[in-house]
Amino acid sequence: MATNLPIRTLRRVTDSAIRKKPIPKRTSFAPTRPLWNTPRFQAEADTDPANRPRWQSTPPAMVAPVSTNFREEQNRFPVNKDPKRLDRVYQRLLGEGGGDMLPEEVKWLAVTHKSFDHGRRGFNDRLAWFGKRVVDLQTSLALLNAPKPQSEVDQIPEPDNFGRTLFQHRSLENLEQLTESAKAETLDKSRLAQLANSYGLPQVIRWKPKNTQNLAGSGIETVLAHTMYAIVGAVTLQNGGEVGNRFVKEKVLAPLGL
Repeated sequence: MATNLPIRTLRRVTDSAIRKKPIPKRTSFAPTRPLWNTPRFQAEADTDPANRPRWQSTPPAMVAPVSTNFREEQNRFPVNKDPKRLDRVYQRLLGEGGGDMLPEEVKWLAVTHKSFDHGRRGFNDRLAWFGKRVVDLQTSLALLNAPKPQSEVDQIPEPDNFGRTLFQHRSLENLEQLTESAKAETLDKSRLAQLANSYGLPQVIRWKPKNTQNLAGSGIETVLAHTMYAIVGAVTLQNGGEVGNRFVKEKVLAPLGL
């Protein structure tokens, strides 16, 4: 049967029909196995040092042939290398099964300070930056929703010299509590360091103090607070905002009194 379509149009139609392929239907919506649970990833821990993941050993290309630190042996500071000990700390923080909520690489990255191994194995600055934003937000919400003392609730505002009465609204009741000083006092690094101590973080963090005989003077409180923020960031990015916010409320702010 003849057709009146131009030859160019017919050629386009036939070419597009040839290129089309049937789209396979997905029979299951089950999530695929995470990368860190695959046999290949698990076997990397026993491979040659040159092929180990970055968190486990220093990349060979970043190691100098001759060390210029002649006091390295005197200033050597041992850090945790046992993954079971690290998992126990995550279980204290995240509850039962907490060691499985994060990939192996992220678990170690969250507890690694940039002073450890000159930052060659990665460090937790970006995780801590994001985690601090999450903690700051939940702290602001907690201060806004904190109950006021009964003496302030029963207090009736008096008019000023011009007969004006202060405007009151339920949404503005705790607004005066949301100040930088209140947040700074709540999230003081000393309080966060004490909280990190209660979870056992000093036994698993990887860092290099300036003076191994004086950890307080080397800034261990800052490192512990930094690590708490990094763990919050890692949990939130890996498991979503709902899990991250609940973790901050129950494991960070509640022990601090909010």
